[in-house]
Amino acid sequence: MAFGSTIEWTDATWNPVRGCTKVSPGCAHCYAETFAERFRGVPGHPYEFGFDLMLVPDKLAEPFRWRKSSRVFVNSMSDLFDLLRTKLSFVNNLPHIWWGVSVENRKHGLPRIEHLREAPAAVRFLSIEPLLEDLGPINLSRITWTIVGGESGAGARPIRKEWVVSIRDQCARAGVSFFFKQWGGVRKSENGRRLSGRTYDGFPQIPFLPVMEEQDRRSAIAELTQLYERGLYSVRIPGARAVAG
Repeated sequence: MAFGSTIEWTDATWNPVRGCTKVSPGCAHCYAETFAERFRGVPGHPYEFGFDLMLVPDKLAEPFRWRKSSRVFVNSMSDLFDLLRTKLSFVNNLPHIWWGVSVENRKHGLPRIEHLREAPAAVRFLSIEPLLEDLGPINLSRITWTIVGGESGAGARPIRKEWVVSIRDQCARAGVSFFFKQWGGVRKSENGRRLSGRTYDGFPQIPFLPVMEEQDRRSAIAELTQLYERGLYSVRIPGARAVAG
């Protein structure tokens, strides 16, 4: 796991699955793909296979090695939504497992909110980034948290203040926590993240969960290690796809 993440709203990232499939305009300048493809073909590098969809078995035990409670962005380099509805459904209602979807525009993003609203999650949040247009009225019922940000990096498409203000005001009326992440741009650090003279750092209430005892963590790691004792390091999934959102 990468502690000390540069992503403003998380403490760390954890990526047991990597890779995704582009499905909408919001994916056009995907930061994860750009990063991963830089290392395609580099022998032994974690992203030797670029942005191909992969399960990385040796990453699965990482949470059992953590020695402190942290806010973790799971799969910043992929997508887990389908698994949360199937293989990982047992975590649905746990208070520390938050589900989120990307919302970049009206056509593709707003329908995802409806899917999220139907999901059996304890906390539902919207990652409205990159915000590509005015979203208009948003149904925020059963939504707990909203993150908003502009696109960054080469080819970044512009964001307008009035789009952000509209979302901020709708969140305020609905009692939804609002976090403004960035204005973005080619050099996002120069544009900062202040909106109307201040920063917005809203978060839902975060439950405190104690870290597992040392012996319990060792036992869990040993159990997972046995599952891959045949020497699997990373497994590509031919023909499979993870869909962003």
